[in-house]
Amino acid sequence: MKLKDKLKQTPLLLDGAGGTWLQGQTITAEQWGDVEGCNEWLNLSAPDIIRGLHRAYLEAGSDIIETNTFGAAPATLGEYDLADRAYEISKAGAQLARECADKFSTPEQPRYILGSIGPGTKLPSLGQIRFDDLCAGYKIQIQGLLDGGVDGLIIETCQDPLQIKAVLAAADDILGPDSDIVRYVSVTVEAAGTLLVGTSPAAAATILAPYPIDVLGLNCATGPDAMEHHLDTLHKLWPAHLACMPNAGMPEARVDGTVLYPLEPKPFAEKVAELARQYGLSMVGGCCGTTPEHIRELRKTLSEKRADKSVRPTCGADTPVCSSQVASLFSAVDLTQEPAPLFIGERANATGSRKFRDTLLADDYENAFHILTVL
Repeated sequence: MKLKDKLKQTPLLLDGAGGTWLQGQTITAEQWGDVEGCNEWLNLSAPDIIRGLHRAYLEAGSDIIETNTFGAAPATLGEYDLADRAYEISKAGAQLARECADKFSTPEQPRYILGSIGPGTKLPSLGQIRFDDLCAGYKIQIQGLLDGGVDGLIIETCQDPLQIKAVLAAADDILGPDSDIVRYVSVTVEAAGTLLVGTSPAAAATILAPYPIDVLGLNCATGPDAMEHHLDTLHKLWPAHLACMPNAGMPEARVDGTVLYPLEPKPFAEKVAELARQYGLSMVGGCCGTTPEHIRELRKTLSEKRADKSVRPTCGADTPVCSSQVASLFSAVDLTQEPAPLFIGERANATGSRKFRDTLLADDYENAFHILTVL
């Protein structure tokens, strides 16, 4: 059964944190080579360790595992002088996950893999990288993931809508409109209530509404309690599948310089399972600080709540469609307002802005446009 079809049947269990698991392993200097800290390099230098990562979560009961390719785009790998190996690393990561998932698959519980695509370290909305360059790099990563056998793409820990658009544009160019490959976008809402660049969850949903996205979700930054409010917002706006992968609570700094994620497996599982029931989530899992034990406990808790396992339909009669809104980078506005009408104001004019007036008088339309976009 294709993953797209499986999504309609039951809440699917994703894996937990890859980085957290890898930090507990012994990785030799020879395996790291000159790129210590580049987890994606381990797909080539230490494949048995990555197999161990995937096996740990499959044994815990995950229906879906993610490839070890979070930072495998050329722009990110370039920081380790590995940009030219992005395709090779991405394909290897997908092949390792595919190998493990196939070994654990049964007719009763087929296992799937999602190609992990992280946000990178340069955001286009902040002018740190050109959109076209970002998109071209993602094409290389996506092609490697597809050639390695993924069932879907998870564009995760997203902090910038323009970065998401770059990945989706790359995917569209490769997949076309009728692909069976699942497209799952997961945004990260900071404790302040917005994405890193200031985008509200409602604005993110509105911006992404026209795209062929199968699943929209939240991951990272906070624990499950802090995600509930934002899930409620997305539930009211997003007409298709929803997902949630929280951290194991908010990180706490220890005296020795390490970080502790305080939420233990059982309370984590109980809260995430309740969110799945309340919002009809199609996928749940864990992010930073979660371990195979968190996922094992979540598997058990979801099974105990089998009577509540129905997922949200692709569209619901009580779910408004995001196209009734428009959004800036920061916020969304309903097009239909009571009382009517909706007034759309100008961002600048020659009377209220001397700088804008001077650019117009100088026929400097490029800078005039820049003023409009940054105000």
